[in-house]
Amino acid sequence: MKAYELIDIITDGAYKINGETCDTIKSGDPEKEIKRVGVTMFATVDVIREAMEWGADMLIVHEPTYYDHMENLVESPVIDAKRALIEKSGIVIYRYHDRMHHRPIDQIPEGEIYYMGLKGKMEKTQYSASYTFDCDTPITATELCEIMKNELGIKHLRVAGELNKKATRLALCFGTPGGVYDLLRDESIQIVMTGEACEWMLAEYARDASALGFNKTLIVMGHIPSERDGMRLLAKRLDESMPIEIKYIECGEVYH
Repeated sequence: MKAYELIDIITDGAYKINGETCDTIKSGDPEKEIKRVGVTMFATVDVIREAMEWGADMLIVHEPTYYDHMENLVESPVIDAKRALIEKSGIVIYRYHDRMHHRPIDQIPEGEIYYMGLKGKMEKTQYSASYTFDCDTPITATELCEIMKNELGIKHLRVAGELNKKATRLALCFGTPGGVYDLLRDESIQIVMTGEACEWMLAEYARDASALGFNKTLIVMGHIPSERDGMRLLAKRLDESMPIEIKYIECGEVYH
C-alpha cells in the first residue's frame, strides 16, 4: 500500500472542505510504500525517534508539526533541527485534522467519549468543533474527573466551579474550539470540558457561578488529553481493518 492510498481510505466519508486545509503531507513521498504506520497526536521529537526505532514508514498526526496551524515555517534553529531529523527518518508525515472533525460523527469527541465509557447523546452545536452531550446517567464533576484520570490517563486536570452536584448535560469543547464562553453561560449545561481556556474569563465565571449557587463547572483537560483519544480510536480501527502494521504512539502531556 502507498501512503496516498491510506490517506484516501481514512479521509473517505469526510465532508468537503471549502477553502484551504491543513490536511496535507508535511514530509515524505506520497508514493512511498508503507508497511508500518504510527498514529499520534503530535509528531514530537520523542515520537519521531520512537517511530524511527520501530521502523515506521508513515506517521498520521492531528496537530501541527512546526508550531503553526498552517505550518508556515519561520527561521528557528529548533525548527531546522526538527526538519533535519524528520528528513533523516524518511517517514511520511500526514496531518489528519480538518477531515477528522468534518465527518457525520466528529472522530475526536467520538474517541474521547468511547474511552471514557460515557453513555448518552452527542449533538453538534452552532460552534466549530463543539458539542453537547446528554448523559444517560447523571454525573458529578468529581466523578467525571476520576474517569478521565483512570480511563484517559490524564495527569493534570484543572477544575473551576461546582464539584459535587449531579450534571445531566455536558459541553464537549475539546482542543481549542469556538463558543466555549457561550456554552458555559448556557443554563441547560452544567459541565464544560475543554482543552485550553482563558482563565480570567472562563474559570472565573465558573467559580463565581458556583459561589452563587449555580450548578456550573469548567474542566480544563489540556489540549493533548482532550483530543488524543480520537487518534487512539483511529489507530484501533485501522489496526482492525488494514493489512499493514498500525501502532498508536503516545506523545504524552506537554506540561510536567
